[in-house]
Amino acid sequence: MKKPKIVILTGAGMSAESGIKTFRDAGGLWENYPVQQVASIEGYEENPGLVLDFYNARRKELLHTTPNHGHIRVAELEQHFEVTVVTQNVDNLHERAGSSHIIHLHGELMKATSSRDPNDPACICDLSPEHPEIHLGDKAADGSQLRPYIVWFGEAVPKFEEAVREAETADIFVIIGTSMQVYPAAALIRYIRRGIPVYVIDPKAVPVVCDSPVQTIVKGASEGMDELFKILLTK
Repeated sequence: MKKPKIVILTGAGMSAESGIKTFRDAGGLWENYPVQQVASIEGYEENPGLVLDFYNARRKELLHTTPNHGHIRVAELEQHFEVTVVTQNVDNLHERAGSSHIIHLHGELMKATSSRDPNDPACICDLSPEHPEIHLGDKAADGSQLRPYIVWFGEAVPKFEEAVREAETADIFVIIGTSMQVYPAAALIRYIRRGIPVYVIDPKAVPVVCDSPVQTIVKGASEGMDELFKILLTK
């Protein structure tokens, strides 16, 4: 018997309980760094050293961070369902928690790529915990400066179409820790089949407009996932 398919869209709130700062909340990263400086192609071209240092620091933080209970519960859903995680997060906590099918919409912090063609598969490489930094002068396979494998503001989101295909075939759609204000990720809800159940896990009110029943779990990622387990496994 085929397992029902769950597609889970996760945002910064998914990793907040692991100690990773969100960008937009009070005390978040945007308060210390203007977005255009560290998360746009213009900022990178103007001061690549600053941008490389910013992401080198993020990588070092990630190496001392562990998946939280919410990440682990998402991975455990695979025991009962076919699960695809579509994440706006650039950390690797879903992978480390055990999830096996993950689509990173905004790139991956522990990878580097070409400054000339960031989406060239031949130039995308892994950064190891032993050597997590990118320095000026480090070269990609095409000879250009290595840059973070991050989708910056103003750049195309190459994996969005793959995420859409997953959303279109979902039997259950779950939203965890995202404000549904960042596009195109927030548009995924438009592609689900009418009438499938939608669950939203977030301690704050999240606007979700769709032709499906929406159940909101007003809790953080970990407590919310515990509650979702009870709901899904008692049906």
